[in-house]
Amino acid sequence: MRRQQVELMIKSLKNEACHHRAVVDLSAKISSLSADLTCLMVFGKKYTDEDLDKRGFKAVVNDVEHLAATPNLGDFFPFLGVIDLQGLTRRLKELSKVFDEFLEKIIDEHVQSGDQKQSKDFVDTMLDIMQSGEAEFQFDRRHIKAILFDMLIAAMGTSATAIEWILTELLRHPHVMKKLQKELEEVVGLERMVKESDLEKLNYLDMVVKEGLRLHAVAPLIPHEAMEDCIVNNFHIQKGSRILINFYAVQRDPDIWPEPEKFLPERFVGSNIDIRGHDFQLLPFGSGRRSCPGMQLGIIIVQLIVAQLVHCFDWELPKGMQPCNLDVEENFGLATSRENPLMAIPTYRLNNV
Repeated sequence: MRRQQVELMIKSLKNEACHHRAVVDLSAKISSLSADLTCLMVFGKKYTDEDLDKRGFKAVVNDVEHLAATPNLGDFFPFLGVIDLQGLTRRLKELSKVFDEFLEKIIDEHVQSGDQKQSKDFVDTMLDIMQSGEAEFQFDRRHIKAILFDMLIAAMGTSATAIEWILTELLRHPHVMKKLQKELEEVVGLERMVKESDLEKLNYLDMVVKEGLRLHAVAPLIPHEAMEDCIVNNFHIQKGSRILINFYAVQRDPDIWPEPEKFLPERFVGSNIDIRGHDFQLLPFGSGRRSCPGMQLGIIIVQLIVAQLVHCFDWELPKGMQPCNLDVEENFGLATSRENPLMAIPTYRLNNV
């Protein structure tokens, strides 16, 4: 499934590359692919932007992430919560209605298909749990919608954002792009596309992805909550306290990372630092029981898409822009995506593929 969808994107880019020096909106391409992969994995089929809302998946997901990260005055001054001075409650209710109608439609489709489907997907499994009554609590459609919403937002935004930033840094550092292309040529060649089985052999790709995730923390301030009273470094933290772990600061700490503001994949040469939550200086997916449940899948998707785009195409910036002038402005939200779309010119480089 992943391979088929990635190949469709590559084919689309190849067709655009045939038009002399066509400028491609990489952000839109990556976002569309991420939406398709997420819908296929979670819902069992692809949905178009119009199925969700006229604004499309990317815009609506960005709105959710932006509103969720916006400080709410009502949290600090409860009496202001009723007034909703910032309009956050109103806007969140509007978005909630959009997603509720979309997810209700998906659940209804699965209920109607019943036993006619040859294979079950995640939604079918959730419906089986609901209908069996085996859950330890009253599990109903509300819970299914909440789980599907979490999976949709978490999977769609983070992977696309990570890929977008890694490609941004590769375009800003052409020598790194060339070095990665050389590794891909040596391991894969130019007669075929990258397979998932190739990823474990691509050591420099692993370093590039690690450095991209270090420099651009996709979700730098995900809130947690203290489940019980505890003491950390002589600070007493009460049960119920909201806790923000500043991954952005940790991953750019000059006491840990020499020249932390620079994109240097070589810093991981000979290093055993892992991105799966074992090393606290690099935690793009969190750590412990509250780490990202889709971490392994996310790593594979990010590595595969970056590898395919770098292997299949040479890239240059439009209008003679110099790499050092490519902007790195961030968009505010739970996930720190690019403020502006990433635009580039592809040139296909594989032989008869």
